[in-house]
Amino acid sequence: MAGLADAARFTIQTFENWSIRADEYREIDSERVPVLVKYSGRGKASGLEVAEIREGGANLFHIRDGTLTRLVVYPNRDRAFADLGLTPEAS
Repeated sequence: MAGLADAARFTIQTFENWSIRADEYREIDSERVPVLVKYSGRGKASGLEVAEIREGGANLFHIRDGTLTRLVVYPNRDRAFADLGLTPEAS
């Protein structure tokens, strides 16, 4: 949990108007659901839009008995696709 808090703190300090929007949901099996996400916001120091430097990522939700048991955050979709054995075109 400390790592998650550190990441959230860094994001809040570094970006303004930060948001994550679900782009697409996929189901791998009854316990794993990857959600492709898009990031938006602006770097406080650079003024760059996040979308200009980062395409999108994925969040992998592990669910058991209706409860979230694990969350894996992939800042890069290609890495998520490779780790999960998915293809960008798959539904």
